[in-house]
Amino acid sequence: MNCPCCSGKLYDKCCKPFHTKEKFPETAEELMRSRFSAFAIPNGEYLMDTTLPSKRKLHNTKDLQDWGELNEWTKLEIVKTSGKNLVEFKAHYKDEHGTPQIHHEISLFEKLNNRWYYVSGKFLD
Repeated sequence: MNCPCCSGKLYDKCCKPFHTKEKFPETAEELMRSRFSAFAIPNGEYLMDTTLPSKRKLHNTKDLQDWGELNEWTKLEIVKTSGKNLVEFKAHYKDEHGTPQIHHEISLFEKLNNRWYYVSGKFLD
């Protein structure tokens, strides 16, 4: 199957190795793509595991899993990356009513102990 992150690669060669912890994303953009795929699959555990440990208290695995399941994730558009740790993206999806939506965000990532983590996001539009 094609990877949900819209990289043009097969899932097995793109985000799956991250989801199964065979390897870890080497850039903030790779982590962003793998997190989008984790919403599309869905894989709430991966989303929690890739959230900065000090920020996990603001989230929970069930809510992340539920949001992934509730929506149909159709396309990821990387608008731009800034520096090594900022990624602006548009996540296209259909909500529970089938209405097309766009989640536009600038996400902040941090590298800790040689692994990238999601820190926070600023919603746009």
